[in-house]
Amino acid sequence: MKAVIVRHPGEKDVLEVTDLPDPGQPGPGEVRVRVHAGALNYHDTIVMGSTDTPVGHVPLADGAGVVEAVGESVTELAVGDAVFARFFPGWRAGRAVIDHFGTTPGIGVPGYAREVVVAPAAQFERAPRGYSHAEAATLTVAGLTAWAALHENGGIRPGDTVVLQGTGGVSVFALQLAKLSGATAIVTSSSDEKLERATALGADHVVNYRSQPQWGERVRELTDGHGADLVLDVGGPSTLPQSIQAVRVGGRVSVIGVLTGLSGDIPTGAINMKQIRLNGVLVGNHEQQRDLVRAVEDSGLRPVIDRAFPLAELSEALRYFASGAHLGKVAIEM
Repeated sequence: MKAVIVRHPGEKDVLEVTDLPDPGQPGPGEVRVRVHAGALNYHDTIVMGSTDTPVGHVPLADGAGVVEAVGESVTELAVGDAVFARFFPGWRAGRAVIDHFGTTPGIGVPGYAREVVVAPAAQFERAPRGYSHAEAATLTVAGLTAWAALHENGGIRPGDTVVLQGTGGVSVFALQLAKLSGATAIVTSSSDEKLERATALGADHVVNYRSQPQWGERVRELTDGHGADLVLDVGGPSTLPQSIQAVRVGGRVSVIGVLTGLSGDIPTGAINMKQIRLNGVLVGNHEQQRDLVRAVEDSGLRPVIDRAFPLAELSEALRYFASGAHLGKVAIEM
């Protein structure tokens, strides 16, 4: 079967298209899935660019396809089911129970940059009715992260104000889901062109953080001095101070990304005085994933896919993704 593997970790041309042995038939508790699509996320750039990634590793945590065979004792999936991947196969419901990527396909174990996967059935969820495989693949990380960030701890309510940073996959999903919940959405970006597109997708207000670096103050102006109920922070250290400035007293800041690094100065005094709930969101669990599927089926919401590349052009897709030119998701089609 065709696959893309990490052949030269840490070098300029990391990936190689190759043939791998067919994985055969599923054993007890397993399913065989014909993969039709995948999608890129920020962690893929880290995995495929790290010298710590083993030679032969199969990347991509986002994957979707069709069940071709089921092993003994598998009851929740059947031959012919359209499915998409779960990021944490072992996290079924409830509070967070995992703080590593050791069991995550595409990171700790082989991912979906290949034509066929044989894996435990718990690694897959049924895809929404009417979704293409590329659309379903975007739900594994971006869709579920946005859903979990918006709906944990009681979730957002109609009339709440939500700030969304940037126009990547998670932020665009969050924009769509926030509007679905009746919230007011404020989107930040350094690109006026992308802000125009965000407005077309439903953003109520937009802020260019390049021309307005103190965008937290602008958010407060847009909310009559109160601040936002929720800020989804994708930057980490460099954006958290403005996120904390932008949120209301007693509001919530959900850290869903670390695009500007893993550590830095955080204004703890402001967190304390404003009594903010600051929490990290790391994708989500199976129960949240099923809630997301029901929501998109009932609403007709469709993900925004910027471009799709064939599997053989995964390297080019990765370069395009890393350039930041995209809005929404970059898909991979088999």
